[in-house]
Amino acid sequence: MKTRNRACCLVLLVPLSAAADEEPAARLVEDAVDRAPLHTVVPVYPEKARRARVEGEVEVCFTIDRHGRTRSVAVRRSTNRVFEKPARNAVKASTFEPLGPGEEVPAIKNCRTFRFNLERVAVD
Repeated sequence: MKTRNRACCLVLLVPLSAAADEEPAARLVEDAVDRAPLHTVVPVYPEKARRARVEGEVEVCFTIDRHGRTRSVAVRRSTNRVFEKPARNAVKASTFEPLGPGEEVPAIKNCRTFRFNLERVAVD
């Protein structure tokens, strides 16, 4: 039996209330955001990294404006630069619940950790 590497991207930004019967495309590593995500974008595993069998982790920090858009997106740390751009782009494209009338925007920086892992798949 041969084994082949298949790309699998593990991402934050998945709400904790996700249904148990759904197959998650990502795994929540830490949760510091009180506002629920409306649209979560999964980063693309870079083809160059997949071919080279490179795995890594990126921590991206950002703020959420009152309309639910992410602002000031920046990489705090990463194990490999090849994963930084897909992680930043995923956070920039994600949206959160907008604030209601009279609610204040918290001055808290939110951080998410994206883990890029390859999964071994058996090939007959």
